[in-house]
Amino acid sequence: CLTMRILCVIPARIGSSRLPHKPLQTIADQPLIRLVTQRVLDFGVADRVVVATDDQRVADGVGDLDAEAVVGTGACSRGTERTASVAALLRFSDAEIVVNVQGDEPFVPLGAVTGAIAGVTRGANVGTAGAPADAAALADRDTVKVFVDENGRALAFSRGPRPLPDVREAEVLHHVGLYAYRPDALRRWVSSEPVPAEIEEGLEQLRPMSYGESIVVHRLDEPVPPGIDTLADLERARALTEVFH
Repeated sequence: CLTMRILCVIPARIGSSRLPHKPLQTIADQPLIRLVTQRVLDFGVADRVVVATDDQRVADGVGDLDAEAVVGTGACSRGTERTASVAALLRFSDAEIVVNVQGDEPFVPLGAVTGAIAGVTRGANVGTAGAPADAAALADRDTVKVFVDENGRALAFSRGPRPLPDVREAEVLHHVGLYAYRPDALRRWVSSEPVPAEIEEGLEQLRPMSYGESIVVHRLDEPVPPGIDTLADLERARALTEVFH
């Protein structure tokens, strides 16, 4: 699945409300954005890796890595919007698959990325990944859940438990923060109007689903530590990194 031209964008916004200057927060004495970028580079799945940010300091944090930085990618409030703004640039127009690895996911596994890409190469418009999670994680509103049918298709995403009656029998997984898109699906996503459910839950993936776009979910076998949204997440990540080292 890796013979297609793949562009990986890592959106990293400086103005997080819950954790100010999040991309520059350090884990193991390195900025978060640098850890995520190096991890994606080490995977070796993308032809080009781009950090998309609204602040030069974030770009400076990855300046010596084998990645590009695009600063000032418009008035983007969501990672997919920032990813699309990069993919729309002429120098990246040859990409056949666009991957968005969120800049606050330092533990994203290789299998999540390759699985999302594989879903797109098999014909899906959008691919992502989900991992098993314990009851405490699934009860936590900071853990985004994805409800998946037997064919791996996402039925719903939610911060809370079981959002709709018709997903009661679906498998529930912890949603891992990345996407793979066909370029035309990415353009449709960002050109569509936001929907109330997206705004209410703060989950951008509810927009394409509400317009009938299907998202396939690659199931991971092992749990994945959550992304970093809060100071508590950051402290947990620091503790995990100490254990791993």
